[in-house]
Parts: sequence; structure tokens; C-alpha cells
Amino acid sequence: MIALPLEEVRPHGRVESEAREVTGIKIDSRRVEPGDLFVAVRGGVAYLDEARGRGATATLVPDNDFAAMAALGRAVRARSDAEVVGITGSTGKTSTKDILAALCRPHRRTIAAEASFNAELGVPLTLARLETDTELLICELAMRGFGQIAELCEIARPTLGVITAIGPVHLEFVGSVEGVARAKAELLAALPSGAKAVIPAGTPELEPHLRSDLDVIRVGEDAQVRSFEGGRLDAEVVGERVEFNVPFRAPHQAENTLTALAAYWALGLPLEHAADGAAEIELSRLRGEELPLEGGGVLINDCWNANPASMAAALRDLALRNGGRRIAVLGGMAELGPEGPRYHREVGKQAAGLDVVIGVGDLARDYGTPHWVADADEAARLLRELLEPGDVVLVKGSRSVGLERVAQNLTA
Repeated sequence: MIALPLEEVRPHGRVESEAREVTGIKIDSRRVEPGDLFVAVRGGVAYLDEARGRGATATLVPDNDFAAMAALGRAVRARSDAEVVGITGSTGKTSTKDILAALCRPHRRTIAAEASFNAELGVPLTLARLETDTELLICELAMRGFGQIAELCEIARPTLGVITAIGPVHLEFVGSVEGVARAKAELLAALPSGAKAVIPAGTPELEPHLRSDLDVIRVGEDAQVRSFEGGRLDAEVVGERVEFNVPFRAPHQAENTLTALAAYWALGLPLEHAADGAAEIELSRLRGEELPLEGGGVLINDCWNANPASMAAALRDLALRNGGRRIAVLGGMAELGPEGPRYHREVGKQAAGLDVVIGVGDLARDYGTPHWVADADEAARLLRELLEPGDVVLVKGSRSVGLERVAQNLTA
């Protein structure tokens, strides 16, 4: 990290250190290294001694967790000239971030958010990885209500904005798909005049929020997938054709790659060399991971989260799979508000043509599946009973359902 004087840390809580500066920020004592500032958020005060034992140069017990982390992230960002890409969207933002980072690394000194470090703690931690020679930083920006993305953008100061998709997510907090667009568009409002913005085509909910001083690239119009088969992507981006292999076969990941390519182009990077980083694409855990099962089957472990759009995409992919039976283990979709039952019924209809469908949790009752269980542990036991050699199994649901236990049970 770019060195940060401790004088800029002291106003935000109780600091213990005799050093003049810190060269890293951690909130997990197990990850502390010499030179780091350990910030004791969320009860981290119990781990101060462990952090010091691991070499922490300084410790901070903040007066306010989020405010302190925001101030630290803001201070590091102010010392960097790196371009900052802000990525948000109803679906696909983490995968798009992973893909874009891989494509950019051969050309720019690039840092990208870990996993889903995308909220009040994760974004400052990402900024705290900036070095003096960093040229590009890719942030993921989450929202669970109005104003959150605006606050994150005030810290990160993005120079390029990417919105992957607009769909029915977090409706409990924003009320409607129009509300989703309004919340996501806070990223567009934060961009400097003349900046580029990558957005999905065919999203009228976003149109009222587009500024006339932004250079807008629409994925689906200015960038299109020509074909995608067997992991080979053939795309056209702003009139230029690009082809390369990717380490996945799901069509929705091809769309995420197209969005990443549009952002790559917007950064001024050469499309003729986009393939240079494609072999290094590695998606974050629990997002469409494909793992082998005994007997020649495949587990599609996509249980990080779920909403109606991502469910539909995953089910379409499963329906196209060859091999044995197609099995879906579907947890409920959280935070959909009063319309939740309707969205669950629609997903249930989409899954009806599969060989076996198991609903998990109270919300999943509305899928109307032949098999229903109360929790992930019961789902794992039932799936073990039903599984046959060669089956292709999709595991997907909102994070609160804990379906990673099903995947762990199958692959243990």
C-alpha cells in the first residue's frame, strides 16, 4: 500500500503505535503482516494482541467502523493517480470484475477487489492495496438501498463506470426495478465529465439517469456476442472483432465477458491483444464453479447468491447441458419484497423441465417443486439419495440459505 502517515489515522479512534506510517490496512488479524495497520472493526478489539503478535505496526480501535474505514480508503485513494473502474449491477458484477482484471493485467499494473469486497468495509480494503505504481484499480460496488453506491463512489472516485445488468434485486429496499436502476445509476452520477460508461442495452429504466456529458457504450448494441460455443467467444466491440477461448461454457458468462471487453476497450486497451490475459481468467468461488463428481457427473456450484435474473440464466445453462440427468438444488431468493412469491413461482416454471428439482428453505416453497426440504443439510442428504452417476447438478440460492454445505457434502 502507498504509505499512510499515522497522523491521518489518529483522528478516527484509539491508535497504539510509535511508528510514523503504515503500509497496509487489515481488519482480519490472521492476515496481518509487518507494516500493517490493524483496524479492530466488528468486535476486532478481541484480536488486538494477535494482530500485534503477527507484526502489526499499529492498531486502531475506531470510533465508528464504517466512517474510519471510509476515511482510510479515501486517504490512500487521494495519493494515487490510478484509473479506477467501478462495477455494479443486479447480476454478474463479480464475474465481470474477475474477467476484466485478467484481460487488463498483461497491459496495466492492475489491482482488483477480492471475491465480493464490495461494501463499506470491502471497498476501502481494496483501495488500501493501491501501490505507487498501480495503474488500474477495479472496484466492485454493492447496494442494498439508495445512497450506498453514492457513498462508495465518494470514497473510490471511479473514472470509468460499468453497470452489468438491471433486474429485480433488493426490491425490499428500493421498491421496483426502476428503483434498482436509480440506485445503480448513482455510479453514473459520480463519474467525471467526459468519462466513459458501459451499460446494458435495452434497459429503459436507466435512460433517465444517463448524463449527456458521458460517453456511453451499450452492451448488446455497441458490443455484441457473435457466437459462443465450446468455450470459444467470437465478439464484436465497437466495430472490431475479437476471438479467444475462455475457461467456462455458461452463456451468461459469455455476456459477462462481453461487458468486460467493452470496459477493456473503454480503458483504451488493444482489442487485438485481449486474448493475452484470457487464459488467466479465474472466477471467484461459488460463482458457477464446475467441479467433478464421482461417476462422471458435474457440480455447478453457484450458491453465492441468487435473484430472478441470475436464476433464469443458471437454469438456461443447466437445461443445455449434455450428459446425465439435470438436477437443480434451489434455495430461496431473499429481499424481493411483496412480489417475492410471484418471482419464485416464475423460477419454478423455468425449472419444471429438469429431471430433478429440490427446493430449499421457506421461500423455496413457492417454487412448487416435487421435492422440498427445510434447510441445506436436509438437501444434502436427499441429494445423496437421489444422485446417479453422470448427473449434472446445479446448486444455487441466496447466501442466507447456506447451500455451500450441499456442495461441500457432494465433493468431500
